[in-house]
Amino acid sequence: MTGEAPSPDAPAPGWALASGRDVLATAVVVVGIVAAMQVMSFFTPAYIMPPPRAILSATVGILGEDLRHVGVTLLRWLAGVVVALVAGSAVGVLMASVRGLAPYLRAALFIDTGVPALSWMLLAILWFKSTEERIFFILIVLLLPFYALNVYDGIRALPREWVEMVDVFRPSRGQVLRLLVLPHVVPYVIMTTKSVVGYAIRMTIFAELVASAIGVGARMANAQSTLQVDVVMAWTFLLVVLNFLVQGVVSLAERRLLGWRAEAVIR
Repeated sequence: MTGEAPSPDAPAPGWALASGRDVLATAVVVVGIVAAMQVMSFFTPAYIMPPPRAILSATVGILGEDLRHVGVTLLRWLAGVVVALVAGSAVGVLMASVRGLAPYLRAALFIDTGVPALSWMLLAILWFKSTEERIFFILIVLLLPFYALNVYDGIRALPREWVEMVDVFRPSRGQVLRLLVLPHVVPYVIMTTKSVVGYAIRMTIFAELVASAIGVGARMANAQSTLQVDVVMAWTFLLVVLNFLVQGVVSLAERRLLGWRAEAVIR
């Protein structure tokens, strides 16, 4: 195994080829799914499997009339992820910095992750009157532990030699945090974000389904209650596309922020 540093102005070696393969694989899978749906629509009624043409028509209708609901859902998702990222990272740094607090905070986080998402949703409905407060609370309690625990593990993974080398210069705690800890945990934060993006979108939709009158989840619940299967599938298609777009933005941020890292090539 060898490590070679790519040029900071050029994409990582093999990145373009890998991206092309990913696009081709995604296209093949999508075509296969659409073909399977078309075949199924020949043998089942429309309320079970509508033909792809009907789903495409419903998608066009959503883009023309209900696009604002996508914007509402995106804003809710973004607010939850950003606050969970900042607060969770701060908790992770606190756990690593104040050893006496670490066992108690870890215990609280493990209890949080053990509570089912549905329980948090029902409690949010009982505790909060505002829809936005409910959804925000749900996203925070579900996402914050991921960031806190990963940042904590990232700091614990700091090489001892790096810490000892920095200590030679007698830095302040703030300088250690800014020059050593934060650059080291950035990959952990990005990795966590890539992992929870799809989960956060699903939880936002689920929360809207049970606690909101607007948003994608609410529109999907309305379509389900009126047996509009084509509309449910159209919303599902849009959510998959949205997930791809968000993952693309996160990957772009990763390349921008971590372009200094050498790429390890296994031969």
